[in-house]
Amino acid sequence: MDPTQAAPLEAHDFSFLGLFLQADPIVKGVMILLVIASIACWTVVFEKIVRLAAARRQAKAFEAMVRSGGSLDTGLKGIAGHVTTAAVEAWRDQDSSETRAERRERIERAMRGALGLEMKRLRTGLSLLATSGSTAPFVGLFGTVWGIMNSFSSIARSQDTSLAVVAPGIAEALFATAIGLVVAIPAVMAYNKLTADVGGIQSAFASSISTLGNRLARDRAGQHRAAAE
Repeated sequence: MDPTQAAPLEAHDFSFLGLFLQADPIVKGVMILLVIASIACWTVVFEKIVRLAAARRQAKAFEAMVRSGGSLDTGLKGIAGHVTTAAVEAWRDQDSSETRAERRERIERAMRGALGLEMKRLRTGLSLLATSGSTAPFVGLFGTVWGIMNSFSSIARSQDTSLAVVAPGIAEALFATAIGLVVAIPAVMAYNKLTADVGGIQSAFASSISTLGNRLARDRAGQHRAAAE
């Protein structure tokens, strides 16, 4: 290669920071947007890890209380506490005209309603992971296309097709795509894992709710028989 052409290429900074600082303003804006999205995604991931760990403990505590067959512990924390409170309130709402099946359905419906509300809160933020995972590659691709357009413009202005002219712009453009993939891949993986974990926790509560609903309906029926005698 001609030394006069090699010099500009060697002078260009191809480090991550250099590619960012020397990028076109539009490409630079794309990079900043993707970095902000990455920070937001990781914030959601760490927050969900903590909350899901607590939810698993609450599901185990709720299951243990139901299996024990003893009195309901309304002092349970978090999701378990809300579901238990809903169960107690529905159980206390006596209606002598109800059959056992109707009473069980009403109690379970109250518990499922409380559980559904808590699951909705637990899923808050997961949509950000899904959105980032699906759109970040295309945002990065936009930066790439814009950067390559600038490279072709440089060729047209300089009338020079050497690597020294096009390499910097192409490198900056591809760096935007790389950032987009760095944002998207962890976001998609985290979304799938966290969604599955939320579903598992909901299933654990649902199985215990069915058992508890049957028990409470039977207890109420027993009280009615005792009152009639």
